[in-house]
Amino acid sequence: MATQLEARAGASTGTAAGLAAALFASHLPAGSRPDRAEVIAAVAQSLRRHGGPDGCAVEVAGEYGDHPETAAARMRWALCVVAEVYR
Repeated sequence: MATQLEARAGASTGTAAGLAAALFASHLPAGSRPDRAEVIAAVAQSLRRHGGPDGCAVEVAGEYGDHPETAAARMRWALCVVAEVYR
């Protein structure tokens, strides 16, 4: 069952996109293979730290502006992890 914060992230831009943005903005390293509990905790912590889904989206946009060469790969990773964990 999704937490309230996860539900807000999913409602923000579409379930996968909102959760992926929160995971993208989390402390987990791209390329890692976190388990379900780690992903859920990282998403919730990221949403709290960045003030919700909009704050996570701001972090994503900033990374695409500052580091476009790594941001795309990180988002692909986040989308794949979210698809696996939240299916």
